[in-house]
Amino acid sequence: MTIDLFAGIAVREIGAAKAWYERFLGGPPAFLPNDEEAVWEIAEHRYVYIIEAPERAGHAVNTVFLEDLDPVIDGISARGIEPVERETYDNGVRKVTYNDPDGNEFGYGGGPAT
Repeated sequence: MTIDLFAGIAVREIGAAKAWYERFLGGPPAFLPNDEEAVWEIAEHRYVYIIEAPERAGHAVNTVFLEDLDPVIDGISARGIEPVERETYDNGVRKVTYNDPDGNEFGYGGGPAT
């Protein structure tokens, strides 16, 4: 069975949000289904999309768990975006949290640092 996942993030203004997410995710959207949405494929059959919906903007909470966290975090920092929080849990699992300009939370998690 193939499962496709689309995680949606409501934003106030698609143009400004698209520019931020291009920097954050490291490239342009995989496709633009219409004038109010932009979609990035972050892994096979797994997508993050932004949608212009000002009344709902700023309430998303998403976390992506990665096998190798550090290169992704380093890449985001190199593109000029820094996390708002870094956590390490008792079991060594780490989480790095970012907020987009609308206040939506996008986190990356990973196993203990090697």
